[in-house]
Amino acid sequence: MKTKVSKSGTKPRIKEIKINKNNAARVLLVVAMLLMSFNAFQISAMKDMGSMSMGTSSSGSSTIAKQAKSDIIPTGVPKVWGKELDFSYDDIDPYDPASANAAISMLGNLDRTITLPSDLVERYVQILFKSNGGMSCEFCCGAKSIIFENGSPACGCAHSFAMRGITKYLLINHPDMSDEDILTDVGKLKVLFFPGIHESKAAAMEAKGIDVNIIALTTNENRGIEKGQTSGGSMVGGC
Repeated sequence: MKTKVSKSGTKPRIKEIKINKNNAARVLLVVAMLLMSFNAFQISAMKDMGSMSMGTSSSGSSTIAKQAKSDIIPTGVPKVWGKELDFSYDDIDPYDPASANAAISMLGNLDRTITLPSDLVERYVQILFKSNGGMSCEFCCGAKSIIFENGSPACGCAHSFAMRGITKYLLINHPDMSDEDILTDVGKLKVLFFPGIHESKAAAMEAKGIDVNIIALTTNENRGIEKGQTSGGSMVGGC
């Protein structure tokens, strides 16, 4: 006896299986397209991040990324004398040697052209030689101070000329400034001349519980305390 094939027999089931396979193929195609789009987006994002990290501008030209200045680095125009001398602390820029050397030279010329009257020499010596152990240029030369006890120059580097120059200028033109204020302004210049080593020195002082102020940081009061620390950079301007 032959077996009858019902209406719901083999052929309809074969047709149904083909339809399921076609649907699966469509789903796989859509998934593949989505994955390709996602990968393309990731590659584009990675390229953008790479350009940013390399310091590339929107025009494609490379730029030098400047480090943010720390709290001990002075910025802006000195309140008392900046406008008078057309000077900004920002002129002494480690990323702009021409500007730094021009500013240091301008201040150094003050030392060369100003002769202090005898009644101001004693105060000049007090500020640069006696106060807090004196002001030296120890990161450029080994002199104890940038002047001798009689007020004559003790160091011939450009930084020392600049520090002596602004001291003379302030004594002549702003005699009402206190010795401490003048020494502070001199110290700010010294920090700009040697920013990295002063950041290391500030860290060493903080580690020992010493108050970090410009005078304590830049005079001989804490000279050598930074030894053993890693310096964050070399001097700015020629010696």
